[in-house]
Amino acid sequence: MNLAHVHLLLNHFPVIGTIIGLGLFLGALVGNSEDLKKAGLVVFLGIALLSIPTYMSGNAAQQAIKNLPGVSETLMVRHQNAALLAYVFMEVMGAVSWFGLWQYRRNSRFGRGTTAAVLLLALATVGLMANAANIGGAIRHPEILSDPGDAATAGSVGFGIGLNAAVIGHFIAGGVRWAWATCQTLHFMGLSLLMGVVFLVDVRMLGFMKNVSFATVHRLLPWGMLGFGLNLFTGMCYFIAAPEQYTKNVTFYWKMALVMLAGANAIYFTVFDEPWALAQGEDATLKVKVIAASAVLLWVGVMFCGLMLPFIGNAF
Repeated sequence: MNLAHVHLLLNHFPVIGTIIGLGLFLGALVGNSEDLKKAGLVVFLGIALLSIPTYMSGNAAQQAIKNLPGVSETLMVRHQNAALLAYVFMEVMGAVSWFGLWQYRRNSRFGRGTTAAVLLLALATVGLMANAANIGGAIRHPEILSDPGDAATAGSVGFGIGLNAAVIGHFIAGGVRWAWATCQTLHFMGLSLLMGVVFLVDVRMLGFMKNVSFATVHRLLPWGMLGFGLNLFTGMCYFIAAPEQYTKNVTFYWKMALVMLAGANAIYFTVFDEPWALAQGEDATLKVKVIAASAVLLWVGVMFCGLMLPFIGNAF
């Protein structure tokens, strides 16, 4: 099994998952259900996490089929560009969804601005993801084209909207001398911010700083999410600039798997009631301590794999 198989396994989830989340969210708005709204936001957040390996594995799938007979390079480029734009909207929607969950936990209500932003982003993301999926499907299924003989020019499928991945990659990799170094600086700043907040929260859950309630450290979580956002943005810049450095490196697979698990772990401290109920002077339950300890191990694993990318594997 390789990343091309992973892409085939995952590529339907961003479209179908976003539609399901949008359905839940619209049902919550119509029925004025806070629980249903939370469910919709959790689905959006989960699909945003899942979209990271979905997009990255697409580059490996492209390398696997680009030399096969009947495969249109034009369609592959259009699919990649459309998928990149859809991916950006998906991640922004996931970040706003997480903020909505965090906001509800603090204020026991969703802000009107947050609700409106999530709805607009979800509508746009569904359209962009469907467009990218439609173009991607035509790469190996020319029967869905209005004119199958037009596959070489790709003029009969999808909308011509997207981000030019090749131009962005050239800009980062060498088009501008300071671009890569700036991304590295921002990446380590984001990592420091993320790890500082995550470890502070987990240390409290593990029984230290008992004079601080979870509600107090909960205020810091948006700063941790900002750090994660910086890491995700700069990491994607690296990937777009030199995808084969990563798709051919087994350590990168482990890093992405650990990021997914750590992201799912973070949802627990945002959504569930058990950690929130931890007051000043109280000790967390064994379950919460195990989850907090696993978060520390997961993020340490992410850092280790990131640092070992040049040394383990054969891509660098």
